[in-house]
Amino acid sequence: MSCAENDKATAVPQSTSAQSLSPEPSPAAAASAAAPAAPTSDIPALTKSSPVVLGQTDGESPVDSIVKVLQLDTPVTSKDHTYVTGRSISFPTRRIYGGQIIAQSVMAASKTVEADRMPNSVHGYFITAGDISQDVLFDVENLRDGRSFSARRVNVTQRDGAILTAIASFQKHGQSGVEFADPMPQDVPDPESLASARDLMAPFADKSSFADYYVHQSPFDIRHATRTVMLSPDVKSAERDSGRQMVWMKANGHVDAPQVMHRALLALGCDQIMMEPVIRRAGLSFITPGMSYASIDHSMWWYADIDINEWHLYVQDTPVAAHGRGLATAKVYTRSGQLVAVMAQEALVRVPRTEGAEK
Repeated sequence: MSCAENDKATAVPQSTSAQSLSPEPSPAAAASAAAPAAPTSDIPALTKSSPVVLGQTDGESPVDSIVKVLQLDTPVTSKDHTYVTGRSISFPTRRIYGGQIIAQSVMAASKTVEADRMPNSVHGYFITAGDISQDVLFDVENLRDGRSFSARRVNVTQRDGAILTAIASFQKHGQSGVEFADPMPQDVPDPESLASARDLMAPFADKSSFADYYVHQSPFDIRHATRTVMLSPDVKSAERDSGRQMVWMKANGHVDAPQVMHRALLALGCDQIMMEPVIRRAGLSFITPGMSYASIDHSMWWYADIDINEWHLYVQDTPVAAHGRGLATAKVYTRSGQLVAVMAQEALVRVPRTEGAEK
């Protein structure tokens, strides 16, 4: 999610790329970003471009639009580097949505590996905010091609500098080995019995740009099986000192695309809800006055093929928050109970100091 400040009209969830709270990059991020630069002669020129408004084209759903955004432009290769440019989706903060840039990095890296190698993990550090009105450059460096795995470094920049650095790993499809998994929780309400985020936000769509986004542009159908913190704190969870929540999600429309696109869309969608456990356990909500947050990093592991058209259950938790940083985790299950992906994200979360607090 990369980050945001509350919408001043009627605040609602704000998953964006790092904005005013952009944290200083960690040593690991700085080291990765400081990798030797590639020759510049073949790097595509970056220009200003209008962000893509999802679902704006006649006959095109929001998920159709996001698939086009993730396809990126034609890659240009020079030595061990491949350069790909792309555009951003329109987002109320005018900053790049963090899930978009992670998903695009996976897609950019996938253009440089054999077709039978699927992304098995990605680890990204958000460096600074991205501007949705500028093209984005993905510089993919080939680190290694082994018998089973391929490793790629992706440095993501705009005209003003670096916005993300990531390492993506791809594994040859169909390999076997040890297998086990935590079971999916029992007695979870069916998604059809739950209200969607779109329904919850509809009454506020004319007052809040974020609510309007959920109602008209969100490419995902999101349904909370536990109390949502979109509009109010979950007091009972905070009293139990628990951030655990469960959320159903699937594409809001039909995706007919290769498996790598389905995996990238899972990375994109999860970012809309990743930090909710931290907000929940802290006794906050997305309309807490003055609250703001910024993703520091994002990690994801895929363990099976994904069908983004089907419901997936996100079982989320938060084990720790300290020094203003909170860690959120998620296990992603198919409706039949297969654990297909695991995610982790750390973010900086800030709320206004109360009167009399230590300066």
